[in-house]
Amino acid sequence: MSDDEYVYDEESGEWVSAAALAEKQAAAATVAVRDSVGNLLADGDQVTLIKDLDVKGAGQTLKRGTLIKSIRLTGDAQEIDCKFDGIRGLVLRAEFVRKR
Repeated sequence: MSDDEYVYDEESGEWVSAAALAEKQAAAATVAVRDSVGNLLADGDQVTLIKDLDVKGAGQTLKRGTLIKSIRLTGDAQEIDCKFDGIRGLVLRAEFVRKR
């Protein structure tokens, strides 16, 4: 869409440029994921566990202080996807990690 096109924004009830509306929708689609102390997390961050966690299906416990490298955000404000040796498809709650 070009900048000279205007569309009706139903939330505000005003006519706005298409570029401004697209920018507003993109900002609304991003989810802010925060760790246990309120730090903002991003893709690729390293986190440390703040609590011992039993991993269902793996028969393994991740100990407090374990470093998890290269996390990925899932789009949910409380879940992060990560990799750990021997555990495939590990999803952690953001409330149990702290940004390193």
